[in-house]
Amino acid sequence: MFAQVGVIGYHGAMKSVKLLVVDDEAQAREMLAGYLSNNGYEVTTAPDGETGLQLYEQLFSPLALIDMKMPGMSGLELLTRLREINPFIQVIMLTAFGSVETAVEAMRLGAFDYVTKPVEDLDELLVRLNKAARQNRLVVDNQVMTERLAEAFPKTDIVGESPQIQKVREMISLVAPRDATVLLTGPSGTGKELVAQAIHALSDRAEKPLVTINCAAFPETLLESELFGYEKGAFTGADRPKQGRFELADGGTLFLDEIGEMPLTMQVKLLRVLEERQIERLGSVKSIPLDIRVIAATNRNLEQMIAEKLFREDLFYRLNVIKVDLPPLANRGGDVLLLAERFVEKYARKIGKDVRGIDRAAAARLTAYEWPGNVRELENIIERAIVLTSSIYLTEDDLVGLSEAAPASAGGEIRPLSEVERDHIRFCLDQLDWNLGLTAEKLGIHRNTLRAKIKDYGLTRPE
Repeated sequence: MFAQVGVIGYHGAMKSVKLLVVDDEAQAREMLAGYLSNNGYEVTTAPDGETGLQLYEQLFSPLALIDMKMPGMSGLELLTRLREINPFIQVIMLTAFGSVETAVEAMRLGAFDYVTKPVEDLDELLVRLNKAARQNRLVVDNQVMTERLAEAFPKTDIVGESPQIQKVREMISLVAPRDATVLLTGPSGTGKELVAQAIHALSDRAEKPLVTINCAAFPETLLESELFGYEKGAFTGADRPKQGRFELADGGTLFLDEIGEMPLTMQVKLLRVLEERQIERLGSVKSIPLDIRVIAATNRNLEQMIAEKLFREDLFYRLNVIKVDLPPLANRGGDVLLLAERFVEKYARKIGKDVRGIDRAAAARLTAYEWPGNVRELENIIERAIVLTSSIYLTEDDLVGLSEAAPASAGGEIRPLSEVERDHIRFCLDQLDWNLGLTAEKLGIHRNTLRAKIKDYGLTRPE
């Protein structure tokens, strides 16, 4: 009596999977079809490659079990033809004992696995078929998710071909459907909010709201009421009840930006929400159940903050279920020019100017610069250049903010990134008459972050 090994569907339930079995030996073909039909497969059989190919055009099964050596079309040729029709098909080859070289050739051509004939261990064959079915599901899901990612966020938004940004795209496609809490890390301006939008848009919660709150933008008392909401009369000025961001995100996703700036007392309350999945409005004792996904982002080193008693370790582990690290623009190589070209297209169309690209000297300048403000800074530079230029192609002179600020490699000297950032912030402040709001906007960072950097670098306004 053989063990009953079912085919597990994507959501864990038993489901029937289509399977094409091609073998010129009638007895072996019927034996395999009978056994596999009793173990969760919807089996279609063919006595030769030509027939199998004809049947497949209507069947389009995710799996095939093919005899290597058959009269007429060989198993290897059928394997190749099937993969031309369906690149995602997973094929297991049946090969005579001792034909290892042929089996290796089949694997090179894209076969998932091979089994020697005659098949004596049907349980083992079933295990391999189940693995092949799971592999097909993973490959198809990944392709579908990649296509959905491209549709939801075209190249004008998530741009780049570097290994670092490809890894970010892969992580988005993997974590989006899983509903787990995600922690986005990386320097300011690297696109953490864009990634949060992508994860939400590709999740099962896409039809529900994505609610965003910047934890650094509110003082502690206001942050609590913004997150939890309040009842009428909860405090002076609360003349009507108000829903908080948690409630507004119910069924959808709550994006907590700059989570590292959240005060410790609020961290305790956030931890409780993550554990209990319910809240109470200020001034109320009624619990409100929540169905939300939480995505948090920070440009701070939370592990270091934990060591300095500035961030709760238990909250960190609650948030750090899945971590997606966004690379600084300076580490993304040729992505700088790809992004710059996209921003030229975007703002030339938006502003209504005939600007077609970037000249060679300007491109060299862009790639030499270290980009302390990352993608956001690059976008601001290009937008400003489009506004100011009178040329068809952007020149070095159009790149205001770069032409005066020396790149890290000026004179052959490699300068620390902190020095480049300090000098660039000082330059921007002086150019914008120390208008902190406008400077923070142009740098693509929050005003509180700019204040912190001014303090860290000891910058003072000239007399």
